[in-house]
Amino acid sequence: MTSRDAEKFRFAIDRGGTFTDVYAEVPNGHGGHERIVRKLLSEDPDNYSDAPREGIRRILQEFTAEAHPPEKPVDCSRIESIRMGTTVATNALLERKGTPCALLVTEGFADLLEIGNQTRPAIFDVKIRRPDTLYTKVVEVPERVILARETDYLPGQVIKGRTGEEVRVERPLDKTTLKARLQRLLDEGISSVAILLMHSYIYGDHEKEVADLCRSMGFAHVSASSEVLAMAKAVARGHTVVADAYLTPTIRTYLKNFCDGFDRALTETDDTRLLFMQSDGGLARMQDFTGHKAILSGPAGGVVGFAKTTARALGSDVAVVGFDMGGTSTDVSRYDPRVGFEHIYETVTAGVTVQAPQLDITTVAAGGGSLLTYEHGLLCVGPESAGAHPGPVCYRKKGGKLAVTDANLVLGRLLPSHFPRIFGETQDQPLDTEASRRALRKLSVEMGLGDDIDACAAGFIRVANEAMCRPIRNMTQMRGYDVRTHVLACFGGAGGQHACAMARALGIDTVFVHRFSGVLSAFGLALADEVVDKQVPAAQKWQREGPWRGTLGELEKEAITALEKAGHRGNIHTKYFLNMRYSGTDTSIMTAVEDSDNGDYQEAFERAYRREYGFLMTGRELLIDDIRVRARAVKEDGFEFTRPPSTEEYEAEHDELASVYFEGVGRVEKTPVFLEPNLKPGAVVRGPAIIVQSTGTIVVEPDCTAKVNGDGDYVID
Repeated sequence: MTSRDAEKFRFAIDRGGTFTDVYAEVPNGHGGHERIVRKLLSEDPDNYSDAPREGIRRILQEFTAEAHPPEKPVDCSRIESIRMGTTVATNALLERKGTPCALLVTEGFADLLEIGNQTRPAIFDVKIRRPDTLYTKVVEVPERVILARETDYLPGQVIKGRTGEEVRVERPLDKTTLKARLQRLLDEGISSVAILLMHSYIYGDHEKEVADLCRSMGFAHVSASSEVLAMAKAVARGHTVVADAYLTPTIRTYLKNFCDGFDRALTETDDTRLLFMQSDGGLARMQDFTGHKAILSGPAGGVVGFAKTTARALGSDVAVVGFDMGGTSTDVSRYDPRVGFEHIYETVTAGVTVQAPQLDITTVAAGGGSLLTYEHGLLCVGPESAGAHPGPVCYRKKGGKLAVTDANLVLGRLLPSHFPRIFGETQDQPLDTEASRRALRKLSVEMGLGDDIDACAAGFIRVANEAMCRPIRNMTQMRGYDVRTHVLACFGGAGGQHACAMARALGIDTVFVHRFSGVLSAFGLALADEVVDKQVPAAQKWQREGPWRGTLGELEKEAITALEKAGHRGNIHTKYFLNMRYSGTDTSIMTAVEDSDNGDYQEAFERAYRREYGFLMTGRELLIDDIRVRARAVKEDGFEFTRPPSTEEYEAEHDELASVYFEGVGRVEKTPVFLEPNLKPGAVVRGPAIIVQSTGTIVVEPDCTAKVNGDGDYVID
């Protein structure tokens, strides 16, 4: 880092469904940086058009003593880097608000993705529902490529593909006919296309020709399956390329609008580094940030954050469950430092199959903004959310709806006096506790509880907690892991209010809450590494010294070169993968080793296969479907490899008292409240208690003890 860089700001921003979290490293004037965090509503159209840009503008104005008017582009001369995670792609997919696109598919396969693989999500449902498709039009491409083996009786040129397999071009591409069909698409206003031709993962020339033709005709966006991700299985590959064509233009529009709020230096020079979080937990440059890689951009930062902070605080031999409770939803994931991040390579998100590396994250529709309703004698939490606009009842906005936040507020788990005063018409009012009480009282009467709104609110909190425990059990117990041996790493704006109750329900003894838990997704972006993935199809038989070794070396060189071109020198780590399966099966496992020369892929595959399926096919031939290399430019701060400084424990003194309701105890009228600035490393806080952080609230339940470690993080037993 140069002396000039020491005078610049670094931003890491997580734009969620309800709040946008901003983590910034601000120059302190002595060659170092001070860490600060800010939180603002993701949508506030009356006051700003883009929350991440507004967060940057406010911090620059606050710490530079310079004017940064909202109506003018933000000056980038003081900004070293901007890292962002966004839910734009996720929301577009969930709400089906992406860009209208067309599917270009080999003639005769127009209904391929509608038929799919005939998997029925609810096998006993008598009413079969076909899965939705994202494309609005289908154009059949006059061409046909088939596998050459056992087709000597057919006409056509035989060509060796990229995997070494031979294909027969039974029907060459008819560009004249195709051009007329594409023109009709343009005339109908469709400007984004997804290209899926049979066997293009082996022979991609026809797809390239079609893509070039589309671009020459003026299509704004073209996604070709052989370029997006060249893997076998046409149905999954087709859904992936369609998702890319559907989402990428929407992402590009958002990125353009974001960049338009800054001066031209952001996009025309390398002085300010702009990176985006991908679904696999790695950062990518703006031009490489595409639709199929962005679906889990939002929650991925949180996974990186809790993984690196718990490894630093608790050591590298403790498995952790991440619990990220935000305003709209809750994300759960698992991390074992001995294994690394858990990735999955084919997922179904919002009914759409996506074939791409993603962190293994499960989302449940229960968050601080989840609506509370009473239907047919049942207490229901979510899946609908109040969002940021109008938000919960306590937000003082017209049309506000009763939500989990209102229940926590009434129970005393949120303290209005320590919550940002950003509500009301003038944006300077506190949370409206009385409005929440009135709304809950109305529901309490309907439930037959009379005026006992504490019982009503606590009941909804129990339902919300159980909804969030369920996916944690599925991710651990259902896969053979004992959930009780894990640590619960709790973060997100609403997570600290539920952490102890969740741990108790799961049988977990230890809860870890980072000092930036309320904005840990943003902090995780600051800790993340820039990543380059390279992958090619293989179609090889497994041999310990097979041709796959040469391919791995080529991919490693390509990946490292890409990172070096991005400005990284040294400290580049690579990981090597073979996508392997037993001959005669269609279930492959992406098998990883750290050392491509000495790692035993067969042993790693068999270990993973036995854990997943409980048996091995001894004697069955192994095949390699794909070869992959993942290179990452590791941050040089060594954050997760050092331990917090040791401290001497002391009993903390509370700052004030509050009336708080606790499950199994009732309302404790004089609950000690501790303010984070007054809790020094070594402080011990015994429950029942409330700890107020700058970005969240931690509820320390009775019989629980919180200790502040040398970094200022909280370990609750």
